[in-house]
Amino acid sequence: MIQRFERNDRRILTFPAVHPCEGISPATLSDSLITLSRNICNFKSKFFATQRRNVRETIRQVEILLIFFEEIRDHLPSNRHSIVLCFAELHTTFQKLKFLLADCTREGAKTWMLMKAHSVASQFRVLVRTVATALDVLPLSSLNVSREIKELVLMVANQAQRAKMELDPEDEDATKRVIVILNQFENKFEPDSCVIKKFLDYLDITTWTQCHKEIKFLEDEINFECSENHEREVPMLSSLVGFLSYCRGILFEDSVYGNTDQSDGTSNLETLTCLNPEDFRCPISLELMTDPVTVSTGQTYDRASIQKWLTSGNLLCPKTGEILQSTELVPNSTLRKLIQQFCFDNGISIAKSRKKNCDISRTILPGSPAAAEAIKFLSQFLANRMYFGSDQQKIKAAYEIRLLAKSNIFNRSVLIEAATIPAFLQMLSTNDPAMQENSISALLKLSKHSNGKKLIMENGGLNSILGVLKNGLKLESKQIAAAIIFYVSSLREYRKSIGETPEVFPALVELIKDGTSCGKKNAIVAIFGLLLSHRNHDRALGAGTVPALVNLLASSDKVELNTDALAVLATLAESTEGSFAVLEASASPVILNQLQNTTSRAGKEYCVSILFSLCLNCGAEVISALVREQHLMSLLYSILTEGTSQAKKRTRSLIKILQRFCETSTSRFVSEVPQEQFIDVR
Repeated sequence: MIQRFERNDRRILTFPAVHPCEGISPATLSDSLITLSRNICNFKSKFFATQRRNVRETIRQVEILLIFFEEIRDHLPSNRHSIVLCFAELHTTFQKLKFLLADCTREGAKTWMLMKAHSVASQFRVLVRTVATALDVLPLSSLNVSREIKELVLMVANQAQRAKMELDPEDEDATKRVIVILNQFENKFEPDSCVIKKFLDYLDITTWTQCHKEIKFLEDEINFECSENHEREVPMLSSLVGFLSYCRGILFEDSVYGNTDQSDGTSNLETLTCLNPEDFRCPISLELMTDPVTVSTGQTYDRASIQKWLTSGNLLCPKTGEILQSTELVPNSTLRKLIQQFCFDNGISIAKSRKKNCDISRTILPGSPAAAEAIKFLSQFLANRMYFGSDQQKIKAAYEIRLLAKSNIFNRSVLIEAATIPAFLQMLSTNDPAMQENSISALLKLSKHSNGKKLIMENGGLNSILGVLKNGLKLESKQIAAAIIFYVSSLREYRKSIGETPEVFPALVELIKDGTSCGKKNAIVAIFGLLLSHRNHDRALGAGTVPALVNLLASSDKVELNTDALAVLATLAESTEGSFAVLEASASPVILNQLQNTTSRAGKEYCVSILFSLCLNCGAEVISALVREQHLMSLLYSILTEGTSQAKKRTRSLIKILQRFCETSTSRFVSEVPQEQFIDVR
């Protein structure tokens, strides 16, 4: 058997053909060539947006050779070296031709194949002439085939040798048309829509879905380029993404925004976590930070990335765009400990997780001037649609913004500058579920930008988001609203005002009780974020957070969800009021069960933290009950072996409390326990 590559992940315009092994028989080669030839001929029925002349000529020659292969199959000599040599070379070449034809018909790749038309035509020319070279060594005179077949083979050899395989003039005109359009964008001129439509029609990009697939393909190519540190093509790829995003948002009205999973490529529902790895990534490099430092605007970056930014002459904060009053970089030791714990819990090596030479401009700046201006034109168009369009136009505009805001920081900043946030806040009060879901989802993307958070709060957006959290038309909209509260509360100045809004904590608690798993998780993490302000602890307790979390832990088998619930309980239990609330909710058996059965190292450590707080704050009755737990000590000693340094410290303190209680057997013991100070590393 001859190995064939059928990889779906093969990068476009790469040809991993396999040369037949030495000693293979002519009959085996002949059978494989027949199969390959038939596969190539099957492309005749497919649509080719580009390279039409070269494709027709290539398939015509292979069709003729297929006749030859089928006739000679049963009449091959077994030991003719020249036949094996010819067939082996044809086999390798036909594999490459098959890959090339597949690339010319690859879904979503029409635009890129057009821009690479010169290179693709050259590939056809090289491969067809390789066929001619291989046929030159074929001993036709000694083969037992008809004279007509021999003449056909000679004709193919001569035509293949003379084949020009030049760039199709129509492809060349279309390529020039694209360059003109991109130059117009770069010079801040909006291109004529008729010219754009003519180009799209040429490539048969006639629907929103087709245009979206083109964009997704180009974005994947950008990721390939950056991951392999070959970024020569990134400016052109970025320009095409900007151009086609403009086309998708402005020229195509047949959006599939009603079925977002189909078009988005990912789930719409964002799930948060109390240890969210996305919060540990540098906003510049998008990699886990090894040395997080804070700048004068309060934003945190990895030291290497922000130093590179400053060294290149930039004096603005990359996230906020504010002028840096000082270039001093303050180490963020708390965040560094959080990242170290997260990596320890998940077996992650930070060094291995970092990509090499991740370019700053990829995440903060547009990939090209043309891309920047195209996105600006599109953002203004979408903003106008949201203010003055019909309901269906507003929904489509909101969905387009969702897609754009997923891409990078630059897109978010442009959309925010186009005044989209006030329009979204107005649209949240709609009675249309699709409009509300798309609006709240787009707001979530924009709330990740610091200016987005500020504009949401400055435009009175908290009440609108709270309205969706309480009375959203879909459960998905409610859980997205909870995620926005989490992101907005990440700014210290808003944490207090959000917590002081009477209905916030009750609404989040209701979502913990009645939401989907994702909704419960987002509500828990939103509460966790609000608890970073100690003034919010009493409000969380008053809203019934503890009983809701205890009930969830008693019924849920989802490890990540339970770990986040334990994180919130551990935070609340640090105060005396919180510890008594945990006791009143009969949480001790639930916590002990989690300690014994959870597979999460962080979850076990949160359990220890809760038990330690209960012992400190609630006295001998709790300690006495824990001492009677048969397996508790063995569980605690296992954490001493496997836990983080901070967890080991707290576990040793808990063991000490239990041991001293056993030794003294007096209720006055608790007042004598040294009140050790612990740094919260969650």
